[in-house]
Order: sequence, then structure tokens, then C-alpha cells
Amino acid sequence: MASPFVELEVGDRVVKVTNPDKVYFPARGETKLDLVNYYLSVGEGILRALRERPTTLERWPGGVFEGAKLSTRADNRGDAFYQKRIPKNTPEWIETARIAFPSGRFADELAPVHLADVAWAANLGTVTFHPWPVRRADVDHPDELRIDLDPQPGTDFDDAKKIALGPVRDMLAELGYTGYPKTSGSRGVHIYVRVEPRWTFTEVRRCALAFGREVERRMPDLVTTNWWKEERGEKVFIDFNQNARDRTIASAYSVRPKPHAPVSTPVTWDELPDVDTDDFTIATVPERFAKLGDPHATIDDAAFSLEPLLEWADRDERDHGLGDMPYPPNYPKMKGEPKRVQPSKARKD
Repeated sequence: MASPFVELEVGDRVVKVTNPDKVYFPARGETKLDLVNYYLSVGEGILRALRERPTTLERWPGGVFEGAKLSTRADNRGDAFYQKRIPKNTPEWIETARIAFPSGRFADELAPVHLADVAWAANLGTVTFHPWPVRRADVDHPDELRIDLDPQPGTDFDDAKKIALGPVRDMLAELGYTGYPKTSGSRGVHIYVRVEPRWTFTEVRRCALAFGREVERRMPDLVTTNWWKEERGEKVFIDFNQNARDRTIASAYSVRPKPHAPVSTPVTWDELPDVDTDDFTIATVPERFAKLGDPHATIDDAAFSLEPLLEWADRDERDHGLGDMPYPPNYPKMKGEPKRVQPSKARKD
């Protein structure tokens, strides 16, 4: 027997939603169709976040049920998985971009141009969209600097907000940059800055590290840029490696795979002090979007030079002896990178 389905007109395309009544989020019983309709309701916002960006799909085809786990490199037997390459039997109208991984291999990834591209992916069980910080016209030069404030055990969302509203906001003003904050959909805060696509991933990551180190200097009791978890302590980690090639962050308006379907939601700087991540779910964000629009609506209006941050990076190396930091373990060894050995193990050796 064929599975049930509904067909939705999305622009000038028809998107089939199979098993529309399948429960995806058990806290309120939201279904796959609810997920697709959510993305349609924030269409302008999700397209602004994804437009022409190579995008990894985080697929939960069975829904976010209790005990479901995400496949990893070490264990690929999970119930959910990341999909980088566009699947077979994809409709001809789906837009893609060809990208190169650190290994040198290539893949064609979804690069949404029309809202139907997003709806089609949601029907595949894509709960979260993970775009690259590049456009498909130039996949080697990021147009976005990503500041990821990641609370470590012993810290929380309020700590991340304190850092964002304090040194991060001050430093953006000093640099003449416009930063656009959003909730991570979990415990963190992300701030995006559009930059001129003139620099490589390596250079943009170097700028993110220099920015993070300056934040750490201004708030040392609460901020860390230490890559090794054993050295971070109860602080908020500024994850500079999110700016490396093939590292991605859940996009603005992406749903996160939790039972109550939280959403990574753009907010204004004035809103940020009072927001709570539980305020934003697929049940609440559509009404907010309809009333307030997209706080990131002007994010593409200006792109900034990274030259000031590159000067900060040179200063750190020249005056403070601060060079590069380790890359994630699956990356090839990078020029100038220190040993990828946990400090405690290195001492034993």
C-alpha cells in the first residue's frame, strides 16, 4: 500500500509531503507536515539564511523520538544523520553547489534558491539546516564571520548573553562592524557579521580566533578560547573553529532536534537581555515572524573588511606569542598548527 501524502504548492512548484501525520516532536505532537508548514511560514527568513549557500542536511526521518541518536563517524548506526551530498532521485529543479572538503573530495550540496528547495528537504526529515558561510558563486571565500558563544558545563545561556552584550558588542562597535545575534536553539548565542568575500577559510578562522582572544582578555573570568575541553573550565568557549572549511552552524530559523522543537531565532540587540531559548519553538516563531518580520532583514546591506582583525592576529603573534590553535581531529595538519595532543597526554609523553 502506498504511503499517504499531501501536495503543497510552493511558488511555482509542487512539493509532495509523505507521511504527513507522522509525529516528529512528541512534546506537543507536531508532525512532519507541521515541520514543513513551519518552514513555509518563515520562508523569507530561512531563505535569507540559506540562499545559494551549500547546506548540509541534518535528517531525522523517524522523528525526534525518545532514545533517537545521531550517527557519527565512529558509529553510523544512529537514527538520524548528516547528509552532505544531495540524494539520488532528486527533482531536476533542486538547486545545488559543488564544494570541496578538507580531504580534497568534492560533493554537490543543496544550495536553496527557492522556498520549494527548503520544503523538499523538510519532507526528507531535515529538521536542521547547516549552511556554509559562502555562496555558490565563490565557495572558497566566506562572506560571513561567525562568532559562536558556547557555554561549557557550569555556565549557561545567561552567561553567553552577558558576553554578547558586553565585550562582543563593544568590540563590534570599535571595529565598525554590524553584528546580527541569534539564539542557538540550545544554550548558546551566535553573532554573524557579513564580510567581503576576499579571504580564505584559513584567514577568516584566524580572524575569529583573534576576535575571541580579545574577548577573553576583556572578560577572562568567563571567556575561554582553549580548544581542549580539559582546559576550558566553567567558562563560555568562543568556538573559532566554526569558521573552518566544512564546519557549519545551525542556520537562523532552523529547528533543533529536541522534543519541544526549539528554533535558532534571530533577535535584536535590544531584545537579547530578556529572551529565553524556550520562548522560540515551531509553535511560537511563526506568529512572531508575522508580527515583527526578520531581525536579520538588513544583514546583506553591508559587508566589512577583515583587515583590522588580521592586524589583531598579527599583533597577538608578534607581541604575545599567540600563534594558531588546533583544528578538529578530522582535518589534515595545517601550516603553523600546534600539536593535536591533549595537554594532559602531552605532559605524560
